[in-house]
Amino acid sequence: MMPIRPFLLLCVPLWLLHAGCASDPTVATSDSTEAAEVLSRYEFAQIHMGVECRITLYAVGRECAANAAAQAFERIASLDASLSDWLRGSELNRLSDAAGGPAVIVSEDLYRVMDLARQLSEATDGAFDPTVGPVVRLWRQARRDGRLPNTEELASALLAVGWKEIELNPEDRTVRLVQPGMRLDLGGIGKGFAADRAGDALREQGVNRFLIDLGGDLLAGEPPPGREGWAIQVRTGLSGGTTVEVENAGVATSGDTAQFVEIGGIRYSHIVDPRTGLGVTNRIAATVIAPDAATADALASAVCVLGEGRGREVVAGFEGASVIVEVAR
Repeated sequence: MMPIRPFLLLCVPLWLLHAGCASDPTVATSDSTEAAEVLSRYEFAQIHMGVECRITLYAVGRECAANAAAQAFERIASLDASLSDWLRGSELNRLSDAAGGPAVIVSEDLYRVMDLARQLSEATDGAFDPTVGPVVRLWRQARRDGRLPNTEELASALLAVGWKEIELNPEDRTVRLVQPGMRLDLGGIGKGFAADRAGDALREQGVNRFLIDLGGDLLAGEPPPGREGWAIQVRTGLSGGTTVEVENAGVATSGDTAQFVEIGGIRYSHIVDPRTGLGVTNRIAATVIAPDAATADALASAVCVLGEGRGREVVAGFEGASVIVEVAR
């Protein structure tokens, strides 16, 4: 099971936000490709990646809807098995085990997410870093013990962290982790990437109007019939919340209000700064809307590490992306 960011604050009470659809689920559309058919609203849920995955979609009948949802869930399950850092024999862990050695041929999915992760690491000045595994392990133990990692442990772990030490070869589809001891952790991008691939699976089945909620990482497709977007209610705990309306976009929220630890009178977030190896101490929550869920996922965590000012600058560099930042004053 891929490590889960416990701070999942995107609440989507669709039965409230789309009461009209819920009370009368059969809606005719005006789209030329759908005008001759009647779309109905369906919801499906399964547990994947340790969280509830809920898919809401519009289709021409229950059989069509169920088949499309099954394909999407299957895609998520296969990615969980491949990209998890919890499953000992996963492809991701096998790649980590080869750190310091020669390049490894990887699957198309793993190469694709590693390529995107490296690009996002560079764009965020290393605030997002898929090689953060060694310090994440230390920080998990520190939170359990209620003490900070000692200086020697932290220094040793940080030597094995660094996105620049990832070598990618698109021609051979290989990945090389240059430094011995490097460990990959895709917890800051994995669920978003899985939501994106599940969305691809739905579209391949002819389902374009959908909302995928993978434990708080969302991917919205075309909007419900007769609406301009999917209404998403965002609650971070730092304010009364807000509602955003999106279509064909990913939405992710990150912050420290749900999970943190106090050590020596200092409040540390569960979000780890890859550059220091410690939990973030600023009280901040960020909701990112981006063209895909993986980018939104990674940027939301990065903004919390970078802080409001630099975080906004970084998000502004991504076409079609925006961010809502809340800071405890």
